[in-house]
Amino acid sequence: MPLIEVSGLHKSFGGHEVLKGISLQVMRGQVLALIGPSGGGKSTLLRCINLLTVPDLGRITVGDQAIDFDGRRTSLPNDRTLARFRASTGMVFQHFNLFSHMTALQNVMEGPVTVLGTAKTRASEEARALLDKVGLLERADVYPDKLSGGQKQRVAIARALAMRPSVMLFDEVTSALDPELVAEVLTVMRGLAKEGMTMILVTHEMGFARDVADEVIFMRDGVVAESGPPSRVIDQPRSEAARAFLGRFKTEAGRRAP
Repeated sequence: MPLIEVSGLHKSFGGHEVLKGISLQVMRGQVLALIGPSGGGKSTLLRCINLLTVPDLGRITVGDQAIDFDGRRTSLPNDRTLARFRASTGMVFQHFNLFSHMTALQNVMEGPVTVLGTAKTRASEEARALLDKVGLLERADVYPDKLSGGQKQRVAIARALAMRPSVMLFDEVTSALDPELVAEVLTVMRGLAKEGMTMILVTHEMGFARDVADEVIFMRDGVVAESGPPSRVIDQPRSEAARAFLGRFKTEAGRRAP
């Protein structure tokens, strides 16, 4: 059975339909990369899976939890149902959204203490282990304004992992970073993939997607235009739209080559 299943998902903002009947499945331990031009609906799809954005129509299933949207639902399910659903999906954003008045350790502890009811002593131990996992244990007592962008993003990953999610959602988590800081974040994500973490990521890092993803979906204008293994979708795209999009990355890579 898929760990995540999205069926017939629609979402509009005003008169603009952003998602036009998206369907996909992600098996446990699988890494799915979403690629495509800006405005294609990739980030909206992630936000719908996490219910940060409420779909208009369709069905979302994560594990044994399913929520249907019949075109009339305008609000989220009750707090208990929503908390259970969101607890299974950890999300990391383009911008770090760390609490500026909390240290790195306190940022990672906050969710387990306030949402899961974890005792502070245990939460602190687990948070330190996660900071060690992302290579930041020595920065545990540092506030976000003293961290680099890459360090902030690694704290954000640790914070999401602290909620013990069954799937991690990454929304262009390297796009706001200076180029020299991208590798340290991708290294953490690569490690999670090797450990068998189920992941859906929106990315423009094509080399990373090729190496780590089990499946790549090319989204354009709110639909899945192409999908398959990365060796085919990235290296041998079938649609003209995908060839044009991916061709830009090959051109940029050629310009950077010595």
